[in-house]
Amino acid sequence: MKTIILVQHTQSEHHLNGMVGSVTDWPLTEQGREEARRIAERLHAELGGVPIRLYTSDLRRARQTAEPIAACFGAELLLRPALRERDLGIACGRSVQWLRENMTSPERTVDDRLFPDAESRRDVWDRLGPFLDELLAEDVAVAVVVSHGDLLSVFTARFLGLTPEALDTGELYGQSGGVSFLELRPDGRRRVRCFSDTSYMK
Repeated sequence: MKTIILVQHTQSEHHLNGMVGSVTDWPLTEQGREEARRIAERLHAELGGVPIRLYTSDLRRARQTAEPIAACFGAELLLRPALRERDLGIACGRSVQWLRENMTSPERTVDDRLFPDAESRRDVWDRLGPFLDELLAEDVAVAVVVSHGDLLSVFTARFLGLTPEALDTGELYGQSGGVSFLELRPDGRRRVRCFSDTSYMK
């Protein structure tokens, strides 16, 4: 059985300053760094000496969340641009309030874009495909993936074998610092054992 552990990055400066996260390179706050340390220690205590493969978005807030995990497990940190948060185009570098007041298209379907130069959720779905295929094909029992909320929602839906259009009517909404366990079982069935458990950072 293969276990994929998803970690949503912990508290970032953009959570406090009202700015758009997206592909902007916000760092973690001091609280976020402490939360990341606790997640790493709890995962290490739970998994023991099991070797892991550790992947992270190359954006700073995800990388800083992954670094304590790498240190606890003695794992190499593998940066993957495919794990970046959804690109919101012109809204990057602006406030969430500006985004709400200026979006050119509300998101009703997986193909809608908030702005002409932004990614749709289908774009994220498509760019995750090669990474997820690689991850599922690898001969490793436990993989840890550190990324961002919107991306991990799409990742989980794709892992479960849903269609992109399923995102038109539902989504998996995670919390900052949430930890999820996905399992690929020997019979090929895919299961979400838990989703966005925030107790790991307490």
